[in-house]
Amino acid sequence: MRTVMHTADEPTSASEQFQQMASGSGFIAALDQSGGSTPRALRAYGVESWADESEMFDLVHAMRTRILTSPSFGGHGPELGGPGPSEGGRVIGAILFDRTMESEIAGLGAAEYLWQVKKVVPFLKVDQGLQDESDGTRLMKPMPRLDDMLSRAQDHQVFGTKMRSLVTLAHKDAIGAVVDQQLSVALHILDRGLVPIVEPEVDIHSPEKAQAEDLLRDALVVALDGLRPEQQVMLKLTLPEEDGLWTPLVEHPRVLRVAALSGGYSRAEAVAKLACNPGVIASFSRALTEGLRVDQSDEEFDMALDESIEAIYHASLT
Repeated sequence: MRTVMHTADEPTSASEQFQQMASGSGFIAALDQSGGSTPRALRAYGVESWADESEMFDLVHAMRTRILTSPSFGGHGPELGGPGPSEGGRVIGAILFDRTMESEIAGLGAAEYLWQVKKVVPFLKVDQGLQDESDGTRLMKPMPRLDDMLSRAQDHQVFGTKMRSLVTLAHKDAIGAVVDQQLSVALHILDRGLVPIVEPEVDIHSPEKAQAEDLLRDALVVALDGLRPEQQVMLKLTLPEEDGLWTPLVEHPRVLRVAALSGGYSRAEAVAKLACNPGVIASFSRALTEGLRVDQSDEEFDMALDESIEAIYHASLT
């Protein structure tokens, strides 16, 4: 296991984090697998079995720790484009699962480690999963713990949040309901002083993917037009069928940044599609960790992660 060096505690600078997310060169790593998606992530990593849920989360935390402490993983320093404390400089943000945020990496809280050591802006996944499908969409489940999560996130120097809904068919009213729910929760998060990532994912296997994406773009523009000038959100969207479809959202004054999820595409597919969408950066999960294996040496692991990060980084520069 590699030795990890870290700096002394540093005060969080919200303005530095905001500037990095607004205009920093790089992408957002999605490391927020929860209970439902963790088994798949572990099996892709080469871990096939565990005794119980507690051991499963310990194993995935070890995988995430290996990623975050790798010299291939890092962000910019306080001055955009300047060298960070790691050898990376291509990852500007990372999304964490609640349990990860409450865990330690190299003697620091995971979110504190991201910002203080790697200069990677931390986000927290706050949704509690999806409701059953209705009219080709899945709304978010109620979030009774949201205020508690937001308070703990601020205690851990977290900059923003992420919450996911799902669209499978091109039903205008249902897609409108997804956007309304997302923006309603986003406004509450903004009022609490955090920046929300709104993620209304369109299923890449949808038979009506292109039509659903058109409806989603239009609904988002209307909702964003209703925000006050000082209110900005981030968006995390599916890589679209039509190149440049999200450009009106990239250019919208109420949008801080638009990111794309890999959504089940291979890394090669996701990178190719991302490069065709100017102004959109990556926020990949499975595509980021593709090729990483538990039985790799640290050198092999770092090289595989570096290859992944480099490909995603360059596609995010378009």
